[in-house]
Amino acid sequence: MKILVLNGSPRPKGNTAEMVSVFQDSAEKAGHEVVVINVCRKNIGGCLACEYCHDRSNGECFQHDDMQEIYGELRDTNMLVLASPIYYHGISGQLKCVIDRFYSALYPKAPESLQKVAMFLSSGDPDMYDGARFSYEGDFLGYLGLEDIGLITNHDPDHLEAVRKMAETL
Repeated sequence: MKILVLNGSPRPKGNTAEMVSVFQDSAEKAGHEVVVINVCRKNIGGCLACEYCHDRSNGECFQHDDMQEIYGELRDTNMLVLASPIYYHGISGQLKCVIDRFYSALYPKAPESLQKVAMFLSSGDPDMYDGARFSYEGDFLGYLGLEDIGLITNHDPDHLEAVRKMAETL
């Protein structure tokens, strides 16, 4: 299975990066192909709401920035993992820009290959996950109808072991 992990944390050695690393190592040992993109290191602008992708092109975004790399990976990805620290009750702004730009690639539906989704979240406060969870459930499980592989936070008991088991049992 091909798995695309979008890491929305700017901290290369933080809690989110640790969860991503454990997932990548375990999934690759289980025989999966894992592509990790650190979106905070990319030049990705927000959606312009210009409708170019739906009015004048075949789902291609007007903006030509580093999002093109993610669009390329999405075409044959089987599973998407969204990983982010919590900023103001939601995912990081850098990852939010990527998700908003999914409009051209995933609307009105995701590519046939994309079937599964998971989310990793980290926060200093165990009660700050509701905004990110709402987006995950509404956008990815509800709207796109992807199979829920799980949402793991750094406050879950044995969260790194849970990430490892998730990757090993895909």
